[in-house]
Amino acid sequence: MTGDAKTAVVTGASSGVGLAGAIELARLGWNVIALGRNPERSAEALTTIRGAATSGAKIEMIVGDLDLLAGTARMADGILSTTGKIDALINNAGGVRNRREITPEGNEATFAGNYLGHFLLTKRLLPALRLGAQSGKARIVNVSSEGHRQAPEFDWADLQGTNNWVSGRNYCLAKLCNLLFTFELARRLEADGIVAHGMHPGEAATNFSSYAVPEMQAYIASLETISPHVAGRTIAWLTASDEAACTTGGYYFDRELVTPAPSASNASDAARLWTESQALLARAGY
Repeated sequence: MTGDAKTAVVTGASSGVGLAGAIELARLGWNVIALGRNPERSAEALTTIRGAATSGAKIEMIVGDLDLLAGTARMADGILSTTGKIDALINNAGGVRNRREITPEGNEATFAGNYLGHFLLTKRLLPALRLGAQSGKARIVNVSSEGHRQAPEFDWADLQGTNNWVSGRNYCLAKLCNLLFTFELARRLEADGIVAHGMHPGEAATNFSSYAVPEMQAYIASLETISPHVAGRTIAWLTASDEAACTTGGYYFDRELVTPAPSASNASDAARLWTESQALLARAGY
């Protein structure tokens, strides 16, 4: 991608919150590299984002699976073959599962798809983000959830919750990891001119619950939902506004700063999670 427009990478952009965020950025004139898992939904989303884009904005879609580190690495290579400079990375993709799944690489799928894939993607794209930071604060936005407040304490001997798997429990654990990752990124990258923020999208009306166990489906159905475009506007604000670049390491809902659970800002756990995540990548050859 060339030209003066800034470039954002958005994961999970084939539907829901990620699609809403990609649309908002395209309307602002940003180039968008969207990532999606389902080929059919991704093709439809590409048409939708392009239809919303300001004239001149370049919109691309890359299909792949963040559950698999090999798939994540391929998507990172595809992104870097498209552009050498990235101004914002929105780590949005995620979801819940109705059964315990171990990927062919040996990772628990909820942990991998919500967190570990984004950890690898972010690391692979850091050189391009550092280039983006040369012309203004680059941004990393990690979409988490208020579910992080229900996460169990870390069992460092079973970080991914493989041995004590419960659908909602493992989802909440992954979302806590998203926030600890955010705060560690903020600490590590502030000197590079890269801002990292986390956000809660709200109870957005998406297809999220269709993959949940019946109990979670019933709970989500009982909630009052909001449009995913509320989260989309927050993604765009965190990505593009001058105000959001004045600080780093925040946690937001609807463009307002929120105080996360104490467990999400534990500096020792954030540093150890980074080390443990590095080891998981090394185990897989990354």
